[in-house]
Amino acid sequence: MGWEVMKKVIMALGLASALLGGTSVWAENTASSTAESTAAVSVTETVSSAPTTAVVVAEVPVAPAAATAKLDTGDTAWVLISTALVLMMTIPGLALFYGGMVRKKNVLATMGHSLIATAIVSIVWVTVGYTLAFDSGNAFIGGFSKVMLSGIGLDTLQGTIPEILFVIFQMTFAIITVAIISGSIAERMKFGAFVAFISIWVIVVYAPITHWVWGGGWLGKDGALDFAGGTVVHINSGVAGLVAAYMLGKRVGLGKESMAPHNLTLTVIGASLLWVGWFGFNGGSALGANGAAGYALVTTQVAAAAAAISWAMVEKVARGKTSILGIASGAVAGLVVITPAAGFVTVGGSLIMGLIGGVVCFWGTSTLKRMLKADDSLDAFGLHAVGGIAGAVLTGLFASSFIMGDKAPTDMVHQLWIQVEGVLATIAYSAVCTFIILKIIDVVIGIRVSQDEERMGLDLSQHGEKIE
Repeated sequence: MGWEVMKKVIMALGLASALLGGTSVWAENTASSTAESTAAVSVTETVSSAPTTAVVVAEVPVAPAAATAKLDTGDTAWVLISTALVLMMTIPGLALFYGGMVRKKNVLATMGHSLIATAIVSIVWVTVGYTLAFDSGNAFIGGFSKVMLSGIGLDTLQGTIPEILFVIFQMTFAIITVAIISGSIAERMKFGAFVAFISIWVIVVYAPITHWVWGGGWLGKDGALDFAGGTVVHINSGVAGLVAAYMLGKRVGLGKESMAPHNLTLTVIGASLLWVGWFGFNGGSALGANGAAGYALVTTQVAAAAAAISWAMVEKVARGKTSILGIASGAVAGLVVITPAAGFVTVGGSLIMGLIGGVVCFWGTSTLKRMLKADDSLDAFGLHAVGGIAGAVLTGLFASSFIMGDKAPTDMVHQLWIQVEGVLATIAYSAVCTFIILKIIDVVIGIRVSQDEERMGLDLSQHGEKIE
């Protein structure tokens, strides 16, 4: 078992070069379906003088025709709304959440990361990102038959919704994943370097990991449970952010000068928008207006509330007071933790996961952060990677047959191992590829601003603007 996992991880780490040099064709052949035919049986009566004997001919049952995919307008309407909600999570949600936590001289630059991520990722996704993530390919990467969304028409369906709608719904996930990374590099990364980094990272890192889990890749086939992006979005972005923080180094004056947030009002508004938008993130991942979506909304709400409360309690014990920033961070922690499990656990499971998530992420943004000695400016790793890891593992523990029915795992220990397998593979691949991408960019154009530019503030030094 250990060798198999190692082999998969090693193969995964080779993707960066594979993407640059072309993709092998490992696609599995699917058996072509044959049309059912029925034979007409004719019975000929023979007239004779002998007594006739009745011949009973057994009726040959005709197999029912295979169910044809059909557009569901209710499902389509819900995913349309969910798409808008998830986009709102990045602009303006995450932009405000991060923007309020930096110093005044860097607020526009920080919010600008979310804005430019939305623009860059949108173009990359429709050109090549979607096909690498969701086209049939091999166990590690999709093919190229859907470059520029080739072959996706008005009537092309993904389940019961138009595939073109599925494209943009998944695009919003890619956008926020990239934007989350900006929390780790705030206040010191060159804008041009950030643009170059995210343009490459979406293709080399995000698209392959998405394929592993949701696009027919090896993790999904192994049985990994990730309802809405615990590994794909949160662990992936948090680990990338930590690597970037190490490579950039600490901010000038950290530990000697005040790094206090300039406007926590923006942060609270941003956190609130994230909370509401997460209904589209998790509920929309049911890809239908159904009970699964409804349950995902309830588990999302319960986990966020529980984590906000547990964070507030732990902070009160540890620091003597409960901060509003802490409550907002706790809510986000709960949302992260429940993401991989939202459609798989009961309300009781989500309550426990939320309570655990608030405590674990408080530890991740305080004690663990000091241990790692990295300047993860806005705690992208402490909230998203730590929360994502906790959520992925707890999903294996709390996945319920009451919700999942026959699809629920029957062997908890085996399922926990599969969840850990996905966590380890995501960490390894994201960390190594992020390091390589940033190293190349650093050699070519540099990734960090000068000390003078940093002291001036990125609003002025990178964008020629400032807030008075």
